[in-house]
Amino acid sequence: MRVLTFEQIKELVELVSRRGLGGLELERSGFRLKIDGRRVRASASAAAPPAAQPAQPAPVAGSGGEAGEGAAQGDEEAAAAEPPAGSHVVTSPIVGTFYRASAPDADPFVEVGSRVKPGQVLCIIEAMKIMNEIESDAAGVVVEIYPANAQAVEFGEPLFALRPD
Repeated sequence: MRVLTFEQIKELVELVSRRGLGGLELERSGFRLKIDGRRVRASASAAAPPAAQPAQPAPVAGSGGEAGEGAAQGDEEAAAAEPPAGSHVVTSPIVGTFYRASAPDADPFVEVGSRVKPGQVLCIIEAMKIMNEIESDAAGVVVEIYPANAQAVEFGEPLFALRPD
């Protein structure tokens, strides 16, 4: 049985965006596709194709300048996504799926408050069925973990904020 073509996947992304859906999951012949609608809505309105856009943390819906409670909430969430002053940000070197632990039943590699050293594994990013260990490039204490477990991440997207030692 056939898996989806690029054009079919693109149509599904556009459908999720147009309808304002929270997301979509599809499994077909061992192929699994998950589209996170919160990220699609923010990036689908941009003029450039997603691959040409600079990687940024997941945009917050409601922070586009609306008046009222939604804008205030969006501003608070956007401020929470800003790395603490003086922190070192570890970014994703690849596009893939972020995992905090080596297995679903294993303890996370690090937690907020964990002390890390250069070369220490912080997470795994799965790309094309390959598990890539992402190591710290600095010593410090983890002060923020940006993506949720099993969340898709983009190249250059912030993963962790470290307070340098």
